[in-house]
Amino acid sequence: MEQEKILEVKNLRMYYSTLRGDVRAVDDVSFNLDKEASLGLVGESGCGKTSAMLAILKLLPWNGRIIDGEIYLDEQNILKMPDTEFRKKIRWKKVSTVFQGAMNALHPMKTIGDQITEAITLHGKESRKEALKRAKDLLELVGIRASLIDRYPHELSGGMKQRCVIAMSVACDPQLVILDEPTTALDVIIAAQVLKLIIELQKKLKLSIIIVTHDLSMVSEVCDNVAVMYGGKMVEIGDIMSVYKEPLHPYSQKLISAFPSVLGPKQELQLIPGFPPNLLEPPTGCRFHPRCPYSMDVCRKKEPPLLSRGKQHSVACHLIGD
Repeated sequence: MEQEKILEVKNLRMYYSTLRGDVRAVDDVSFNLDKEASLGLVGESGCGKTSAMLAILKLLPWNGRIIDGEIYLDEQNILKMPDTEFRKKIRWKKVSTVFQGAMNALHPMKTIGDQITEAITLHGKESRKEALKRAKDLLELVGIRASLIDRYPHELSGGMKQRCVIAMSVACDPQLVILDEPTTALDVIIAAQVLKLIIELQKKLKLSIIIVTHDLSMVSEVCDNVAVMYGGKMVEIGDIMSVYKEPLHPYSQKLISAFPSVLGPKQELQLIPGFPPNLLEPPTGCRFHPRCPYSMDVCRKKEPPLLSRGKQHSVACHLIGD
């Protein structure tokens, strides 16, 4: 039986306008997410993963615009929805986010309680008293004593502030939560605790989760599936075991080889020579071909389509062609 989908992104193109031309940050990207499932979106800095998530949240900067594509959230095409309706009915109620560097997103002059209750009353119909009780319950849910509700952000540790931001992200009972580098600036111990909290919340609240990161080890701990982006393109998608054990795209292979394994045999870490493509003028054909050790003539001329190579595994590479 086919799983019910919470999110479907189809042929999404999102560009940034600059004085030098359009930056093709997200260029014909498609992927799905099942309900109560988790997806890790990985790739180098500047590959377009955060831009894709901003498009889903409809939180584009002034020079960002969606050129083409469809985004279905719980079977609604949100790109055809007016912004006022999206803010009122979708953002925070059906999809919420934890931004990168979220600890610095807290208002320094407002208490933790005020900031969580504001999120609840702004997007719901609860009274101030009901929202305050809900805020205390949320703090307990993320492992913070409710008695700390009147503390200011500077009185909390980095890990506690991150937990507060995560509490805000689930305050209105969304179905989908997008987390952009949720462990940035946290030490190893606190980061592990935050990841454990994310896993527990997903199970307890039946959430669908997208984690945007360059940390492959984090994705392996938290996610069911992984999607690899390069140069604004989706190059490989699959379940964790398939992609990590048998990566098909040369970029995925290099990316995984660049991470050390504690349990595996000792080996020299791989590096990817060269630089990511200039998305103002991306290379023709496969965007990875200037750095690919297996590049062929067809790679320089023709863009490879994303094709299924298994029940839950797709790749865009001429090497894996028919």
